Amino acid sequence: MTLDPAYLEYPRRAEGYDHALYPWSALKDRAPVRWPSGAVAVWICVSLEWFPITPVDSPFRAPGHMQTAYPDYRHYTARDYGNRVGAWRFLDAFKAAGVRVSFATNAAVAERYPELIAAILADGHEIVAHSTDMNGTIDSSLPEADERVLIASALARLEAASGVKPTGWLSIARSQSWRTLDLLKEHGLTWCADWVNDELPYRFTNGLIDLPLNHELSDRQIIAVQQQSADSWAQSMADAFDWLAREAAESGGGRMLPIHLTPYIMGLPYRIGAVEALLAQLTARSEAWFAPGGEIIAAWSAQQ
Repeated sequence: MTLDPAYLEYPRRAEGYDHALYPWSALKDRAPVRWPSGAVAVWICVSLEWFPITPVDSPFRAPGHMQTAYPDYRHYTARDYGNRVGAWRFLDAFKAAGVRVSFATNAAVAERYPELIAAILADGHEIVAHSTDMNGTIDSSLPEADERVLIASALARLEAASGVKPTGWLSIARSQSWRTLDLLKEHGLTWCADWVNDELPYRFTNGLIDLPLNHELSDRQIIAVQQQSADSWAQSMADAFDWLAREAAESGGGRMLPIHLTPYIMGLPYRIGAVEALLAQLTARSEAWFAPGGEIIAAWSAQQ
């Protein structure tokens, strides 16, 4: 049986990713980026998550959600530990290191933990919108009207609870629909962190900016999925920084290291020391510029 030649024809085939959502480019071909200080922008993003004790599997169950029969007290309280204990250890570690970070925050967390949100803002950290709660997942099976309501609800509730109107968005599991970019722009956001295919910001065709938050550099991936130790996680981050610093020196352009943290994972007493040690190591490096996501976006945008 002969294959129909039309089977191999794809009308949207083009350089890059076969779509018009953004112009494709290789990092090596772009004009150098200069940061306000140093050669490597270190972006720490902490996920503040509230997991309803009853998970919703439509459109999909969020990573880390309840796993055993209802009521799943073990996993529910383990997750809640992050907001009750782990996040506060993070704040102490960031203050000791003198760094400011981003907190990607479920609206439900801001409503339930006002003292935590107040402490985050008092220390100069950034609030990033992170859906309503960990049932607020998005993919292309979600009707457009429902997705629009979800985004609007997350933003309105987060602003009402925190007093801050976020400019950035992180989807649960970094998952979007075909419509998400336009809906985020429609709701006044300027950047998202869901697309992980780069190490510098880039602009979508609709004007929204992506700040890549690489999932391979997250504690969930390295520790919860790959089952590595806290020290192994810290060494991975340090190795990544060393590579990026060398690459920046050789290319003459800045680089970015995203570090994604989860309070109920790295905030445990036998892991938080690795976070503190990594912060001490990286803040001592002249190449490092620690900044929240919005400041990295602003520094990059000013050069485009």
